Amino acid sequence: MELKFSTFLSLTLLFSSVLNPALSDLCNPDDKKVLLQIKKAFGDPYVLTSWKSDTDCCDWYCVTCDSTTNRINSLTIFAGQVSGQIPALVGDLPYLETLEFHKQPNLTGPIQPAIAKLKGLKSLRLSWTNLSGSVPDFLSQLKNLTFLDLSFNNLTGAIPSSLSELPNLGALRLDRNKLTGHIPISFGQSIGNVPDLYLSHSQLSGNIPTSFAQMDFTSIDLSRNKLEGDASVIFGLNKTTQIVDLSRNLLEFNLSKVEFPTSLTSLDINHNKIYGSIPVEFTQLNFQFLNVSYNRLCGQIPVGGKLQSFDEYSYFHNRCLCGAPLPSCK
Repeated sequence: MELKFSTFLSLTLLFSSVLNPALSDLCNPDDKKVLLQIKKAFGDPYVLTSWKSDTDCCDWYCVTCDSTTNRINSLTIFAGQVSGQIPALVGDLPYLETLEFHKQPNLTGPIQPAIAKLKGLKSLRLSWTNLSGSVPDFLSQLKNLTFLDLSFNNLTGAIPSSLSELPNLGALRLDRNKLTGHIPISFGQSIGNVPDLYLSHSQLSGNIPTSFAQMDFTSIDLSRNKLEGDASVIFGLNKTTQIVDLSRNLLEFNLSKVEFPTSLTSLDINHNKIYGSIPVEFTQLNFQFLNVSYNRLCGQIPVGGKLQSFDEYSYFHNRCLCGAPLPSCK
């Protein structure tokens, strides 16, 4: 009798779930409600067509659920188009670890303050959009962030120094905006990981912080700004830096006196006011890329290593550089 009853109960639940799919949803009902409100706030865009109240939101496009808790842990919209501002509702998905809006030219307005509520967020990517306003200070509250990408937007104002308070950050991308002011001194006083740093294609000015002497960046790109003075603090014999791009600034220092790490594989310093000569140590480095053109360098290009594998365009338009691949010294 007990076996028959359990079989009947199982069949009842099966038919109930077929008739009412919500009963078999893995998706948390609170998460589903918020997502449907986000869809409505964006005006029911085509990219969110799969977001339907009678289906399991763990199966919806652009989201994923945690395999254990079934809470929404990822919202990534990088194909198709959404329009308007980022809804404050994104802050009501408390288990989000990844939030991404990428290549959304119709996404406007400021960076949504409600994102500050997402304390579990590990990856935040708002890139290739038309977001404007400042880089908000509240981002420093998201202590679990390992990746922060705000590149290719219309962000203005200064970089908040508080971003250095993110202890787990592996990469910071603020490149291709309209940021002004100095690079914060605090960026040379990181309290945790030393992130890869991308600040190129903005309007940053002033000197590179001397505190960078204490930082061992794997990759750093400060190109196409209005930075002045000495950049030698980025380098150092004991560092493990691999990729450095300082091109198209107003930097002015003696290249001959810089101590370069043996790990360096890519160096771009073109279009600056850098003087001195090319260090003979460059012959010991395993360069995959090198460009020192449009500076004020002099003397013979050392022979050896990878230096002669680059063409004249890597060296030309200097004050008096000579030797292969440039014309021989007189």
